[in-house]
Amino acid sequence: MKIQLIHGKFEAQEALELVSKLIHAKIKFHESRITNACSEEDIKMRESKIKFLQKDLFEARAFISTQKIINLESEIFLNT
Repeated sequence: MKIQLIHGKFEAQEALELVSKLIHAKIKFHESRITNACSEEDIKMRESKIKFLQKDLFEARAFISTQKIINLESEIFLNT
């Protein structure tokens, strides 16, 4: 199954807001999964994912800030 999450052209400020909110949602998801019951390995894996997301957001902001219009495409694929 495929879900078309984002499809269209956006002004740079709108694109930045949308991308930022999506990445922050993913970061919050990983942060919420880090608990005292988690193994050290699981915590390190989630912290690593959070760092990569933060890096991606930094790079996206830098790119978007140089544009006027951004074409965003995002799909989610559900598989078993």
